[in-house]
Parts: sequence; structure tokens; C-alpha cells
Amino acid sequence: MAKRTSTQPEVPLWENKKTDETRVIEERFRQAGFQQVDAYRYNSASIRVRVIDPRFEKMPVPEREDLVFEVIDRLDKRTREDILLLLILAPSELKGRNRHLLVNREFEDPRPSFF
Repeated sequence: MAKRTSTQPEVPLWENKKTDETRVIEERFRQAGFQQVDAYRYNSASIRVRVIDPRFEKMPVPEREDLVFEVIDRLDKRTREDILLLLILAPSELKGRNRHLLVNREFEDPRPSFF
């Protein structure tokens, strides 16, 4: 996480990697009714997207994917092809100790890219 001063809120480092393209992704998901969507360009060949929504609670992954891919399928072809990390999570999966936290950590604090 980025350092903050007493007057400045803490902002994740990936927030600075947003582009017009990733803002379009976020807006399309919001228009489709998803609660939280974060997207950023990891490098020149990769976009990372995280969709967090209470509808995903206890929903099997294939059903979650059906909902999310309805939105992704309407994006530009190049944008779709650049989405290489897609996290589809329920809010509860970001709490406690579970397998989703490791992959979310890579979203939040990405390792350096070599591109």
C-alpha cells in the first residue's frame, strides 16, 4: 500500500494503474448492477479485474462466471483478450482465512511486471 500522511487517505498502489480502458470495464460492471468492481492495467499485455458482489455468496463458480461473462462479452475484443486475471468473489471470501485471500493479495499488491 502507498504511504499516507495524516491528511491523505491510504490509496492502493494499483489505483494509479487505472486507464480509460479499465475505467470503462468498471463502469460497465456497475451499470450491470455489480456492487464493487476494480480494474487496472498490470502491464502492456494484461488487465486485472476483481468483481465483488453479495450475489456470489454460496453461488457455484460456473454460475458466477455466467453473470460476469455477460458483461465481459460486450467489451471490445482487445480489452477482453487483455483480461488475464479475473477474480469473482463474494464479500465473505475476503475475510478470515481462505484460499481466495492469496490471489486477492496479488491483485492488491502485484509483483513487479517484466513487460
